[in-house]
Amino acid sequence: MAGAAFPLGACRTLPQPDEADWLADPWVRADRIVAAIRPVAIPTRRFALADFAPDPADARPAILAAIGAAHAAGGGRVILPAGVHLSAGPIHLRSHVELHLEAGAILRFLPGEALYFPPVRTRWEGTECYTLSPMLYAEDCENIAVTGPGTIDGQGAAHWLPWRASQKAAQTRLRDMGRDGVPVEQRIFTGEHRLRPHFVQFNRCKRVLLDGPTLIDSPFWMVHPLLSEDVIIRNIRCKSDHVNSDGIDPDSSRRVLIENCDFDVGDDGVSLKSGRDQDGWRVGVPTEDVVVRGCTYSGHAGGGMAIGSEMSGGVRNVFVDGFRIAKARHTLYFKANPDRGGRISDVFIRNISAGETASLLVFTNAYHSYRGGDFPTVFERVLIENVAVGKTGAGISIGGHPRAPVRDVVIRGVRMGSAAQPLMLSHAEGIVIEAVTANGGAVTLRDAVPVPDAVPGGY
Repeated sequence: MAGAAFPLGACRTLPQPDEADWLADPWVRADRIVAAIRPVAIPTRRFALADFAPDPADARPAILAAIGAAHAAGGGRVILPAGVHLSAGPIHLRSHVELHLEAGAILRFLPGEALYFPPVRTRWEGTECYTLSPMLYAEDCENIAVTGPGTIDGQGAAHWLPWRASQKAAQTRLRDMGRDGVPVEQRIFTGEHRLRPHFVQFNRCKRVLLDGPTLIDSPFWMVHPLLSEDVIIRNIRCKSDHVNSDGIDPDSSRRVLIENCDFDVGDDGVSLKSGRDQDGWRVGVPTEDVVVRGCTYSGHAGGGMAIGSEMSGGVRNVFVDGFRIAKARHTLYFKANPDRGGRISDVFIRNISAGETASLLVFTNAYHSYRGGDFPTVFERVLIENVAVGKTGAGISIGGHPRAPVRDVVIRGVRMGSAAQPLMLSHAEGIVIEAVTANGGAVTLRDAVPVPDAVPGGY
């Protein structure tokens, strides 16, 4: 999946603002992105699961048969009725098909490594490989949807999370292969080199809709649009308490709308990504033109909105409007390290409300798992406005790199009721602070202290 072969390069690109006027009309630009997203249009044909003789012990063959019939007919809607539908292996979607979970429907994926064979080509924590199929998966599809008020259950905590303790060697091996340019076809990660599967992944897809379901107990990242375009994710709830249960991770994808979603997860609610280190540079596809609006983080152990850390292909043109966070480790988190390279730019965030967090706003080029590279990430052109937090440890922490200072960050209208350390700056240029308060008083650039080696709340 080399960058030159990736089909998105020939697709529409929205006009880019001149660098000199990067602050001009950002929310008009956000509206243009949403208007440019091509929506799904699924034919109205209905395919009831009952017509395909589902086995109560394993409904997967019937679900796949219904999807196949809908695809062969030119598209349609596969209906999962109320009740528990067990799946002994992954469900692979096909173009022009909608999988609809009615109220009371539970699609529950059964555990077992062999069930998720054959391996598929994917990207695992930013590096391409062949590994177990994601549970709900689409590859090279167009005009697909997963909808309805039902529930999708990955049974992650009991059956897949225990792999985390033993997968460090495989994780390191994969990262070494990405660094060394080993052909992707030789990066096979099963058996003794097994990695946890993704939950829901749209891989190299166009015109995607995920609307309505509750996703629970993920084996790994929950919703992963990868190398995809024109993606709408709305009205979903992600509930998964353990680490690596990121809610939604758009990865090297463009024209993405995420709205009215709730995240009760043990990691980031939304995290924008674009590949890791040398392998991310090889693919070379940024995440761009992303709008996140009207979301909530209702967990307590993870974070709200993040960019990184696997962002070596770049992230740009991001608009976040309205995020409510009762309690979290991080509120807004820009994370990288000098292995990553890449550039994060033109990010606009407003209307954020938080209760109690370990940190409010963090830029770091010192994220964990550093492997000795000398390619600091560039952070530039970021606007943060109308943000409120009741209590926080690290308020605003902007930590750049001596050769890549964080540049051109405008922060205005930020209110911190209580902040242990309101403002920390190191290796930062062009920082503007306007109408920022903490602990009952104004905060200005003169109040800044250096960023410590370990920012409170880091993970």
